[in-house]
Amino acid sequence: MISKLLILVTTVFTYFILSNSTTIAESSIPFTRFFAAYALIFTILYYGIRSNGVYLVDFTCYTPGDHLRTPISNFVEHLEVSDIFNRESLDFQVKVLERAGVGDETCMPTALHEIPPNVTLKLSREETEEVLFTVVEDLLSRHKINPKSIDILVSNCSLFCPTPSISSMIINRFGLRSNIKSFSLSGMGCSAGMLSISLVKDLLKVHKNSLALVLSIEAVTPNGYRGCTKSMLIANTIFRMGGAAILLSNRHKDKHIAKYKLQHLIRTHMGSDDQSYLSVIQQQDEDGEVGVSLSRSLVPVAGKALRTNISQLGPLVLPYSEQLKYGWSVILRKIWSVPGKKELHVPNFRKAFEHFCIHAGGRAIIQAVEDNLRLHKEDGEASRMTLHRFGNTSSSSVWYELCYLEAKGKMTKGDRVWQIAFGSGFKTNSAVWKCISDLNPDVRNAWSDRIHLYPVNIPSIL
Repeated sequence: MISKLLILVTTVFTYFILSNSTTIAESSIPFTRFFAAYALIFTILYYGIRSNGVYLVDFTCYTPGDHLRTPISNFVEHLEVSDIFNRESLDFQVKVLERAGVGDETCMPTALHEIPPNVTLKLSREETEEVLFTVVEDLLSRHKINPKSIDILVSNCSLFCPTPSISSMIINRFGLRSNIKSFSLSGMGCSAGMLSISLVKDLLKVHKNSLALVLSIEAVTPNGYRGCTKSMLIANTIFRMGGAAILLSNRHKDKHIAKYKLQHLIRTHMGSDDQSYLSVIQQQDEDGEVGVSLSRSLVPVAGKALRTNISQLGPLVLPYSEQLKYGWSVILRKIWSVPGKKELHVPNFRKAFEHFCIHAGGRAIIQAVEDNLRLHKEDGEASRMTLHRFGNTSSSSVWYELCYLEAKGKMTKGDRVWQIAFGSGFKTNSAVWKCISDLNPDVRNAWSDRIHLYPVNIPSIL
């Protein structure tokens, strides 16, 4: 678009000079001034109209130490010894854990290794600082970035909202500039990571030549549930310690060192529907214990939100052949009464993307997305392995999945990856990235120490 406009301006300017060559020659205005005027117009158009892309320079995910590992057997024993739950609640959590797809390598913060769990504001802060300080230090040192060069800072943590904010923790620890544009998002659920990317994308449209840092975390320490309501006990079994730091830029010079370029970001909010709104909600039980309730309607709600989301994303990414097949199936279903044509055509998204990062919110969620999109089992490998190794790390899970693809050497230049995030509200957010660099799978990341052990076989849900 820009190149065509510049060609048009050049053509018009050239025509003007040629058609008025005699007048210009006879005038007292030197030809060099006309050339300078053209150069000025060309420069203004190029830099004024050119839309800077959003580039993902790099990202890091937190790797907990082995001393924080929580094998399933230890987890169950800890529940029993802590004497917090009655027998029925214990048995329910064990049953859910056996089917959750969470493995023995997942980790819990120090406070939850104590008996009984030592849940304090101080230890909640320490968990948050341990995760985020580590990933930010790793990311900045890897690229030799001066913290004062960060222009935009966005952090997201759904349930832990301290004062000063999490963004303020980072500003204080790393000495970021006083005029930095900082934001702390809370209450946005597991899809908040994509919301943070969306916010940065919009900010980078306004603030040219800027560097942005996004931090995604969910503090586990203060959010365990101690009651007996089954819908609120599920969260105890799947959420684990983790977090990610993502470096984004719209600086032209970063285009040549960035890993990915953002192509599309689609946000869907189903909060106007009561069933969707109540499917994931923090509340008190009858005894006053606070927890996050995951309703039985969660999977169908997620499916409905996903369909709404892809109705906007599909036309942007699918080849015309798939769009035509879908449109034809709509005609057959709604206009003509044709036997055997009751189901709508499900587009083949494998023609639009080489890789999929489905939020590791739980085994049933991953399975539901695979079924709805008719993906192959290998398409959900990164999500299943992330759930197995790290558990549900909330908004950072899709970044652990992208880490997995890189560590496995599956991501190559030109590949497109679809990140699908789900969260309370209910929200579904999609981000589409294109790999623009040759990635080295041997570069250290969160999977490097155990990538040779994966994938592992996870039995199907009975």
